[in-house]
Amino acid sequence: MADGEDGEAHAVDRHVGLQIRLRRKALQVSQERLAEAIGVTFQQVQKYERGANRVSASMLWDIARVLKTHPAAFFPGEHDAEPAAADQVLTSARAFLLTPEGIDLADCFPRVRRPGARRAVLDLVRACVRDGG
Repeated sequence: MADGEDGEAHAVDRHVGLQIRLRRKALQVSQERLAEAIGVTFQQVQKYERGANRVSASMLWDIARVLKTHPAAFFPGEHDAEPAAADQVLTSARAFLLTPEGIDLADCFPRVRRPGARRAVLDLVRACVRDGG
C-alpha cells in the first residue's frame, strides 16, 4: 500500500481516492450515502478517498456503479502521470483537494467576485502558514 518506507499512500491510490471524492461531491452524494450503498462504513469511504486504504477491484466496480461512471474514470491517464519533483503546484493542488475543506473552498473561491476579497482570503491563508498553521 505504501510508496516507500515512510508509509505514505501510493500515488495511484491517492489519485483514485481523489477521483472518487471529486465524483461523489459533483453528484452531491454524502460519504454516508455512498458507504451505505457499497456496504461499508463512512470511515472506510474516508480512507478510500484519502488513499489510506486501497480500493479493491470489486469495490471500485460498486463505487463506479453508485457514482454512475465507469471504473476506468478513476484511474490516471497518460497525461495524469504522477508529477515530477519540479511540478510542486500539481502536488500541492492534489493535497489541498484531499483535505476536508479543500473541495468546498475550491468550489466557493471562484465565486468571490471582488478581486480585493479574493486577495484578502489568499493573504489570510498565507499569514496562517507563516504563523505555523
